[in-house]
Amino acid sequence: MFTYRSVYIITIVLTILLAIASLGMGHFALSPTKIMMILVSPFYDHAHNASVLEQQVIWNIRLPRILLAFFVGGGLALVGAVLQGIFYNPLVDPHIIGVTSGAAFGGTLAILLGISTVGLMSSAFLFGMLVLVLIFVITQSLKQHNMLILVLIGVILSGFFSALVSLMQYLADTEEKLPNIIFWLLGSFATASWHKLLLLAIPVSAASILLIALSWRINILSLADHEASSLGISVFGTRTFILILCSIIIAAQVAVSGSIGWIGLIIPHVARLLVGANHQTLLPLSFWLGGGYMILVDDIARLISHAEVPLGIITALLGAPCFVLLLYKQFVRKT
Repeated sequence: MFTYRSVYIITIVLTILLAIASLGMGHFALSPTKIMMILVSPFYDHAHNASVLEQQVIWNIRLPRILLAFFVGGGLALVGAVLQGIFYNPLVDPHIIGVTSGAAFGGTLAILLGISTVGLMSSAFLFGMLVLVLIFVITQSLKQHNMLILVLIGVILSGFFSALVSLMQYLADTEEKLPNIIFWLLGSFATASWHKLLLLAIPVSAASILLIALSWRINILSLADHEASSLGISVFGTRTFILILCSIIIAAQVAVSGSIGWIGLIIPHVARLLVGANHQTLLPLSFWLGGGYMILVDDIARLISHAEVPLGIITALLGAPCFVLLLYKQFVRKT
């Protein structure tokens, strides 16, 4: 039987190999030899036999796109694993707290108003965080800190901002802005760049490191509140901080690549089957599995047709049957 360490090493190696292989995939195919030659060219002056076009394809188009996919998938999977733990529910995903809908509204509003790409990302991030602030304001005004109230408020706000997104689509110009809104909402890495990667990688990396460092506290929060309190944990304060970190990852992801579903629901279940429910081992594995899976999904989106398929469609088409298989494995075989 594989140990956690061996599963972790195998996952990292396979993800790196998939990323390298993905650099050669596309309508402009490149051989593995050519890819390695280009990747080592900054360190060896004699390794510049690749053409300028080939180097541009690797360094300016595919590499930032693959890294962007990795951080998006890793961040969503990590958040899904965390939220499933602190909400005591394996069916929870990053959309449950409403931040995704808020960020989606911010992005669609920016597209409708014709704001620049930077403005779009800023608007999506700010509205995503606004939803989190509203959740805390409402829960404080109700003087209720239990998880049911928090989920209900998240669902209400998610529905409200989803309605606003629909309103933006209704008001949008059907010739230009409406197609842009729909394509953005379904998720894509088509406009990936080093600038976008930097805007995503910094908050996702920082928040992910903190969440992994708090994994033992998340283990305790997975118990009942009174049990966590008896173990010396400030339940409300710790949960609030964890939700803020999760919201930062979600808002940054939606701001950069649109709304992408199913990753945060499916991948934590796969990771749990491999290493169990201990968040100290679950969270790092979820991050790497999510990153590798997102790279694979993006490869399919790029190769399945000449016109790039939105990522949200592929994640739903793959996620639904995968989830059925996971349910079968977890429940049917136990009976």
